[in-house]
Amino acid sequence: MQFTQVTNVWNEVVGSQPDPSPWLVAATALVALVAVVPHGIWRLTRNAITIAHEGGHGLVALLTGRRLDGIRLHSDTSGLTVSRGKPRGLGMVLTAAAGYSAPSLLGILGALLLADGHITALLWGATALLIAMLAMIRNAYGALTVILTGAAFLLVSWLTTAAVQAAFAYLVVWFLLVGGLRPVFELQGKRRHGGAPQSDADQLARLTHTPAALWMLLFYAIGLIGLFGGGRWLLGL
Repeated sequence: MQFTQVTNVWNEVVGSQPDPSPWLVAATALVALVAVVPHGIWRLTRNAITIAHEGGHGLVALLTGRRLDGIRLHSDTSGLTVSRGKPRGLGMVLTAAAGYSAPSLLGILGALLLADGHITALLWGATALLIAMLAMIRNAYGALTVILTGAAFLLVSWLTTAAVQAAFAYLVVWFLLVGGLRPVFELQGKRRHGGAPQSDADQLARLTHTPAALWMLLFYAIGLIGLFGGGRWLLGL
């Protein structure tokens, strides 16, 4: 019986599920906007974007051969990822550029999976990434945030109906696509008033001897391409 259950779960993960109704896709897009636009709600939901941001730094650091020392997530929705390796070079540049790009890129990947009907694969894949990230968290608030987020994915994957899973998956992807842009606008506002001198864009400027504005433009481009391109896939256009 247990083997049969494992086989059924595996078949769901690698298989595809029916597309949700257009009204559900539109409704989840609206909920994602509500989760991102109002400042009071954003102060809470931004934690999820920080997880993606710092997770992006950490993943790319590992992929480029750097040593990942740890990740911290703070209650003010800021974060810090520490890695070791060459202080300059392509690996360091890619690691620094991965943070603001990660939410939108994850949203694009999620949109591709949902466009092909892989709802269960998205939910389980996200759970696996969160479990892997938890091993690198170095503070209590960060651990609590990742555990609660991972628990939400796990509970939805195990205990809810296919319709609820679809709604949750589409909401998550819409949120990444919409929420991936807001931190870039926030960073631009800080930099306009002389703030955030150690931002990712400024670090990249020092690493590459190019204007920080060029990196800001890249972050905007990735976010906008993700929102419009991923949005089209989600809407089936």
